[in-house]
Amino acid sequence: MRLSVNTSVLAWALARSGRARELHTSFPRLSDWLSGEASPTLRQLEDFARASRMPFGYLLLEAPPADPLPIALFRTKEEKDTPPGVASPELIDTVHWMLRRQAWFREQLIEEGWEPLRFVRSASLTAPPEEVAHQMKEILGLGPTWVDDHRNWTGALKALIDKIDQAGILVAVSGIVGNNTHRILKVDEFRGFVLADEYAPLVFVNGADAKAAQMFTLAHELAHVWFGQSAAFDLRNLEPAQNRIEQACNRVAAEFLVPASLLRRFWPSVRKMSSRFQAIAQQFRVSEIVAARRALELSLITKEEFLKFYLAQTERERRSQQGSGDFYATQNLRIGRRFGEAVIRAAREGRLLYREAYRLVGLHGQTFDRYAQAILGMVA
Repeated sequence: MRLSVNTSVLAWALARSGRARELHTSFPRLSDWLSGEASPTLRQLEDFARASRMPFGYLLLEAPPADPLPIALFRTKEEKDTPPGVASPELIDTVHWMLRRQAWFREQLIEEGWEPLRFVRSASLTAPPEEVAHQMKEILGLGPTWVDDHRNWTGALKALIDKIDQAGILVAVSGIVGNNTHRILKVDEFRGFVLADEYAPLVFVNGADAKAAQMFTLAHELAHVWFGQSAAFDLRNLEPAQNRIEQACNRVAAEFLVPASLLRRFWPSVRKMSSRFQAIAQQFRVSEIVAARRALELSLITKEEFLKFYLAQTERERRSQQGSGDFYATQNLRIGRRFGEAVIRAAREGRLLYREAYRLVGLHGQTFDRYAQAILGMVA
């Protein structure tokens, strides 16, 4: 039995999957289906639906359904095989999951009488980057020499995440959809996204990205909160899209991590060193990639120098990167300390059904209980 399928629906499903090459390999006659020269059997269409992570019923529609990403997606460079505005099921599902978390947490804060966060949407796109970066540090309680309290950039990154969480901004870092290790979040598609809100702003960092780049993503996201703009972005080679908001966020992020005046003062002492980026990284407690990116922005090095260094560094880290052996420490990053604690307490106090708590954090049964014990033990 062969089914008549609208070719525009098939094309939409293929683009949405983000797996065009794999699907063409798995389904040799896919090109014929797309052109209308042939039709798939019921079994083939069912297999295609599973492979493209698409509800089977969608493929029987007369036209592609409205399934847009609910926030803007800023790409540094648009890809020929990816139409503008089209996002993968993994990104769409992750954004919707974070929106559900945000909505629940927002409602809790309002019920408990919390005031809106005054810093959300407090900055103007025309404000000097130095001014916005200073305001961000002030709210987070980061003094001019805050990085001196940490031995290296990884310690500074962990401390920064804690400070952001304490300031009332929900933070989630994950490289997969929920806890499904078969659904990887692609770094080429997005490095992170922001859901701006005056009560419960949320920043999500793609944990599949090299850790050396995650600090810049986080600072970029903070700027989005200050400007009050929800968006997802890929920051290809740590460069922003040709968009006013993205470029402003990048300038603020760079100033937040490595102030221009301080780097210009430091540069003459390291300019001729082969390990100059390492020296800058040690001075400012940022990764060497962020150090090199800042040097490029200030025209201290060429773009060719930066890209050569950047590609070598990210490849080296991805080869050596190993997953954490501590499941609950990983969950703390994926869920967020403050959010996880709020869900656990609400469930234990009877203000939230356990099945809803499971859905919000992505953990069930004994796994949720063990996670709850670990989290509450940390804050006891």
